Amino acid sequence: MRNFFRLLRTSRTAGVCGLLALAGPRLAAAQTTNSGTDKFAQLETLLPTPNSYRTASGAPGKDYWQQRADYDIHVTLDDAKQAIRGRETITYTNRSPDVLPYLWLQLDQNLFAKNSITKATQVGQLQEKVSFQTLELLLNDFDGGFKIESVTGAGGKALQTVTNYTMMRIDLPTPLRPGQSFSFHVKWHYNVNGYRTNREGYEYFPEDKNYIYEIACFYPRMAVYSDNQGWQHKQFLGNGEFTLPFGDYRVSITAPADHVVAATGTLQNASQVLTVAQQKRLEQAKKATKPVLIVSQQEAVKAEAGRATGTKTWTYAAKNVRDFAWASSRKFLWDAMQIRQNGQPVMCMSYYPKEGNPLWGQYSTEAVAHAIKTYSKFTIPYAYPVAISVHGPVNPGGMEYPMISFNEGRPEKDGTYSAQTKYSMISVIIHEVGHNFFPMIVNSDERQWTWMDEGLNSFVQLLTEQEWERDFPSPRCGPGVAAAYMRTDKSLQTPIMTNSESVLQFFNNAYLKPATALNILRETVMGRELFDHAFKTYAQRWAYKHPTPADFFRTMEDASAVDLDWFWRGWFYTTDHCDISLEGVKAYQASTADPAVEKARAQQLLATAAPSLSAQRNATDIKSTAIDEKPELKDFYNSYNPLAVTDADQQRYTTYLGTLTDEQRQRLGDSQNFYELSLRNVGGLVMPVIVQMTYADNTTEVQTIPAEIWRKNNAQVTKIIVTKQPVVSFVLDPFQQTVDTDVSNNAFPRQPAYSRFELFEQQQAAAPNPMQSAAQTLGSPRQTPEPKPVGGTR
Repeated sequence: MRNFFRLLRTSRTAGVCGLLALAGPRLAAAQTTNSGTDKFAQLETLLPTPNSYRTASGAPGKDYWQQRADYDIHVTLDDAKQAIRGRETITYTNRSPDVLPYLWLQLDQNLFAKNSITKATQVGQLQEKVSFQTLELLLNDFDGGFKIESVTGAGGKALQTVTNYTMMRIDLPTPLRPGQSFSFHVKWHYNVNGYRTNREGYEYFPEDKNYIYEIACFYPRMAVYSDNQGWQHKQFLGNGEFTLPFGDYRVSITAPADHVVAATGTLQNASQVLTVAQQKRLEQAKKATKPVLIVSQQEAVKAEAGRATGTKTWTYAAKNVRDFAWASSRKFLWDAMQIRQNGQPVMCMSYYPKEGNPLWGQYSTEAVAHAIKTYSKFTIPYAYPVAISVHGPVNPGGMEYPMISFNEGRPEKDGTYSAQTKYSMISVIIHEVGHNFFPMIVNSDERQWTWMDEGLNSFVQLLTEQEWERDFPSPRCGPGVAAAYMRTDKSLQTPIMTNSESVLQFFNNAYLKPATALNILRETVMGRELFDHAFKTYAQRWAYKHPTPADFFRTMEDASAVDLDWFWRGWFYTTDHCDISLEGVKAYQASTADPAVEKARAQQLLATAAPSLSAQRNATDIKSTAIDEKPELKDFYNSYNPLAVTDADQQRYTTYLGTLTDEQRQRLGDSQNFYELSLRNVGGLVMPVIVQMTYADNTTEVQTIPAEIWRKNNAQVTKIIVTKQPVVSFVLDPFQQTVDTDVSNNAFPRQPAYSRFELFEQQQAAAPNPMQSAAQTLGSPRQTPEPKPVGGTR
């Protein structure tokens, strides 16, 4: 211990050790010294005032309301020109207490218009090498954006409109009063973009000259009018996604007759667009325990080779959804499997080209089903009738819409794939299907707060991945990744509570950091039982409604009885990071007060103490002292041994024992160890202090000290820990529970941070993935015989 810890020695060799006498005053001084900040201040001054619409508990109030928009849409896909033409009837119902003189529609396709505000304000620098895609964007030669042909009301009368970039105002003939509805009609067309966004578009396959279309934001959509901000009509600049009211949809999609069309909702006219065999397979999928091919690879390859001259119209209906999206291609394979969730049937389906196999046929629909089951467990039961994963041009990453998602993940042309490709694909499907819960059901404002859907969804994605496979390589909540972001220069960061369009590092801020924060809340701050109940309560309260950050913060506290204002303030409103330093440790034991014991111990310490360098050199350099030469200079103290036990010492000890109770006398013989840990909050983020102690017998113990240890001094505190065994080392946050950004100051005694470097002579070609290496032995995965479709062919 002498080599590890600084020892406090008292000048009294008999009596009680200084620790027991000073523990109270020392602790009080450390805890009441103002550090100049108040990181435990409550959030009342930052959160909106509760009212009858949104309560202080975080629940919807007795007067909560939200608007409704119902759609009847007809669209046609022009496969030759990659264009969309459409018409719609929107019925808007005013459930607010306000009179509305006008309505606002979102024209999100105008993001790609030549006069786009996004393009006008985009910044960048030219490099020595510029891709053709970048050049196309700079030249701005794509004719994008909605071309609105007409907006009419009753009797086909034109309505007065004003377009402001991605928003269009409709001036109503008469103001819309509370409880009234208004129906109007819009006709439009636009060119579908290709590889210009990761939300929708098309992919061209030159080998067979076919396209896959993933179509979203394809119709003018109602903006949200809410109690907390009125019209949400912030411009769509690209990052802040969509805020939409709920309603019922009936959408008829006309596409080439040899296309397969997937969409939000349930197919209304299967007998008109599917073969008899395909209809039988679809029925078989309702009872299957593994995916059933509705459209086989043989059928898809046959369709690829032809070009139908006619068209088919696929009609889909969806109830109580906030949006609608669809996909179309003659290349699609289609498989399906029905599960039951909370007693209700859910058809899990995937649409993908042959280029996606073998990955997609094996994993996609299974991942869809797993996501629906697991998210339902942690939030609310999934109540929609279908859940779809489509493989196509949205790459890298994926994109989500109600009941349908567009996802990446394609093997090599020989059918092999790396582990990263496989797990990335499964991860993306889980994530995008999970968006059915956040924000498709728990309908937060994506235009304002990306983290409310991406962060919460990424967190539940982590839970779902771990229930797919133990030790699934989940990327979004890894403490090392989060720590790397949070220790970057603060000028490169923004608080989580930043508008979506102003975030600097979009993934880190909107996905990684909030997901990591929620994981810490669950595992370290609240515990799983309290967190899971509160999180489920939030989902239940705000299902099919429009929650705000305050509703989430308040509900998590209301349902758990845990004061989390310090956590929201630090993690969501600042760019502080966690870096708690263990500055030093002092070790103590209580004195026995017995002079025979204590003076012998002091004598042993004195005898074993290493002499100073000067003392070592003086022993040989100084041949004789003045006292040696003149013995008459010696007096009493030259022969006095302060560590010798005298009768007076024994008498004082006997008298002292007489003043103690039996319990106090027993305490004198205790061998417990007292350690005073000096802690400093370097990063500014107050967090629980997790201490792992390794004892002399090599066993370990972990203590978790709540974050409230910092409540009276946010900068530095001391903590006393009492153990029965002697401790040989202390380590803070041994399991990276708090995402401490600098672990070099977490241990006492200090421990070096080991790493390795790689020696190389020159660049080497990338190694083939393991499946390619084994291809000669195993054969190409695409050579695996395809399962025969159920029901035969017509």
